[in-house]
Amino acid sequence: MSNVRALAAQTLFQVVDKGASLSAQLPLATSQLDGKDRALLQQICYGVLRYLPSLEHYCQQLLDQPLKGKRRVFQFLLYVGIYQLQHMRVPAHAAVAETVNALTPLRAPGMKGLVNAILRNFQRHQVELETSATEIPACLYNHPGWFINQLKAAYPTQWQTILEANQQQAPMWLRVNQSQFSTSDYAAMLDQAGVAYQLHGEYPDGILLDSPIDVYALPQFATGACSVQDAAAQKAARLLSPRKGENILDACAAPGGKTCHILELAGAKVTAIDADGARLARVEQNLERIGLSAKCLEGDASDPEAWWDGELYDRILLDVPCSATGVIRRHPDIKWLRRASDIDNLVTLQAQIIDKIWPLLKPGGTLVYATCSVLPQENQQQIARFLSATPDAELVPLHDADTKAQPGLQLLPGLSDGFYYAKLIKK
Repeated sequence: MSNVRALAAQTLFQVVDKGASLSAQLPLATSQLDGKDRALLQQICYGVLRYLPSLEHYCQQLLDQPLKGKRRVFQFLLYVGIYQLQHMRVPAHAAVAETVNALTPLRAPGMKGLVNAILRNFQRHQVELETSATEIPACLYNHPGWFINQLKAAYPTQWQTILEANQQQAPMWLRVNQSQFSTSDYAAMLDQAGVAYQLHGEYPDGILLDSPIDVYALPQFATGACSVQDAAAQKAARLLSPRKGENILDACAAPGGKTCHILELAGAKVTAIDADGARLARVEQNLERIGLSAKCLEGDASDPEAWWDGELYDRILLDVPCSATGVIRRHPDIKWLRRASDIDNLVTLQAQIIDKIWPLLKPGGTLVYATCSVLPQENQQQIARFLSATPDAELVPLHDADTKAQPGLQLLPGLSDGFYYAKLIKK
């Protein structure tokens, strides 16, 4: 099948109804398309997931009853059509015609009349439908209610800004491989290639592209001159401050961006572990491209007895499993796959991991705790708990308000993704 709208409807059905991740489903769909159509498919899938509550609301108003069972995929095809009409530059007649035509590869030509009628009806009543949606909080913000409530509690003056940032397309940041080029030298190479960018002093290895481009259009990408990594994630290795010859652990390392960054900054002896063997293979692929090496082990960070060789580490980067609520703009399916009940389970797992990993650190050694979450339970509250329970753990302040009561550095989505860091030293 090579019909973009049909593939989009099937992909969205697998994500929303079947609980599959978009990052797993999208490559399966794009493999059936050429370059231009791949970008269109991604744009549609990301867009529908960003605006899912609103699209559901419109269909509730336009359909006598929702499409269920074997016809459920056609409900998602309606979302695809309405999203194009509302948010994309596709001419309205083409959006309707192409969405209706998608029913042929979906083997449901008998549905063409219904889909055409619903999309035409949306066009006629678009203004009043959009107005009615603004009166429903889930549609107004296009986030699940439990998450909106948690943000309101944690960020009384910033919660709306966070929700708005989550709805934007994520920027494309590069991390320059300092073992090959300085940031200024690589920026000059981008100038020569005609790639527009910005530099930000807060991120010494980072370059923000004015607009996303294919990575293989970047100078010497294939030989590791740069990597794609958000600015917030680039802070991890810099905060860890690796030194040449040190024994360093990158726990929960996949897909390996931070592992590579540590090696680019210092010729250290790095062990990268991850519980997922398939994701660990990504670490090895990334290391191969940049031309550096680490010891990669499949292992569970909450059970170091199963993989640790007994040698203490000078530094540990602990990028724990988390809700990923700081990277929703990159992974909009998180909004619909994550549940409020998941957070307590993650907090318990994070506590197990840091409690188990801490004994592997040398006295005087440094541990950097990281998440891509914006929820205090996983971040400040987690580290405050650990500090109160661990006498030999000392907090290294990352800013003026970084205290034992409110530890760490919380970055919110905007210029960078939403990330949290806390830096600890073993007394």
